[in-house]
Amino acid sequence: MSLKRNTKPNVVVICGPTATGKTSAAIELAEIVSGEIIGADSMQVYRYMDIGTAKPTADEQACVPHHMIDIVDPDELFDAQKYAKMAHEIIMKLFARGQTPLVVGGTGLYIKALVHGLFEAYPAGHDLRRRLKKQAEAHGTDFLHKRLKRCDPDAATRLHPHDTYRIIRALEIYELTGKTISDHHGTHRFQDGPFRVLKIGLNLDREILYNRIDSRVDAMIEAGLIEEVKGLLGKGYLPGLKSMQSIGYRHMVDFIENRMSCDEALRTLRRDTRRYAKRQLTWFNADPEIVWFNPEQLDDIGRKIKNFLKVI
Repeated sequence: MSLKRNTKPNVVVICGPTATGKTSAAIELAEIVSGEIIGADSMQVYRYMDIGTAKPTADEQACVPHHMIDIVDPDELFDAQKYAKMAHEIIMKLFARGQTPLVVGGTGLYIKALVHGLFEAYPAGHDLRRRLKKQAEAHGTDFLHKRLKRCDPDAATRLHPHDTYRIIRALEIYELTGKTISDHHGTHRFQDGPFRVLKIGLNLDREILYNRIDSRVDAMIEAGLIEEVKGLLGKGYLPGLKSMQSIGYRHMVDFIENRMSCDEALRTLRRDTRRYAKRQLTWFNADPEIVWFNPEQLDDIGRKIKNFLKVI
């Protein structure tokens, strides 16, 4: 494939809910199109968090070069804006070498930030943020989530009722600007993007997906998830960290610190992972640019990508 100096880089996005086989599909597809994988997972960026994040194994990473994995420690601040900046630089390097970037993962905000950019960030209203945090401490995050549902139902649908940080940020932007964060994102989306993008979504029948989630939880425990979390605590990473509050890690902390039995922790982990998959689908289904496939349709996906790459 010949590259023109002024053309935008071609970028293939492979997204979808957890446990749909994005990693294995992406590796096979990357080998077909001489591509490299750029992770788009908000948890796989953290070092030492391998099992609970379903991070590609060393063997998988040896098959195809992977980027945006193991780049920060669990107590470092990392967000969509930092992700987009770093991933953009990697894409431009791959473009210069004539290789196809495959952006692979289930964190919709990271993908959106990379492909469409983020709207201009408004400075934090520190007094306002402190007030919202106090309200969350006094009345619970559910209290703020209900308020967000009244002023920005779209954002409330996307955000977990216990995602304190993002709920406060959404309320903060609404009070500072008079517009919802959804409005800001929607307006920004129509700006011309830096890449030419093909978005492939992977999905499975709901019952099959839930069975795979349950099997994945069992496999993570067998692979040593409890020991991984004990190791993180032993390194001094506190349970209150954003990374440690993620799915799998907070459940194991509750078990380790005797707030839950093992059976209860696993039951809750399975339930919360299924709920997370539903939220991911809600996010991705709102994007009309995504072309959906079953993960087993690799030949069809491969043809779709090859046809996309032929058009310069």
